[in-house]
Amino acid sequence: MDQSAIILFAHGARDPQWAEPFRRMRERVAARLPEIPVELAFLELMEPDLDEALRRVVVAGARRVSIIPLFMAQGGHLKQDLPRKLERLRERHPQVHVAVSPAIGDVAEILDAISIWVVAEHRALNP
Repeated sequence: MDQSAIILFAHGARDPQWAEPFRRMRERVAARLPEIPVELAFLELMEPDLDEALRRVVVAGARRVSIIPLFMAQGGHLKQDLPRKLERLRERHPQVHVAVSPAIGDVAEILDAISIWVVAEHRALNP
């Protein structure tokens, strides 16, 4: 069986603190799946980028990689930038199967979890 890996893919920002929630998410995913590599990659302004994250998991033995875009919607970055990046990555690593999930904002369970939190937060702020 081929080794698999996960790359969490976020936008990136100039402020290093912006990435902290994504780093904590990577740590939580890695704790739940200690047997596989879990990387965090950024589209721009932060490191590692997607190329470097894929290189790291390939070096660790991954031959099947799930890229999970941590974007709320299918905007230009996911519709245009990511497909171009994926094409280059697949050319560089033809032995690796790369699959991409929907943006997290397209996942009903995530929207449900956020809406539950919003309602609970509203109730806590307005007893």
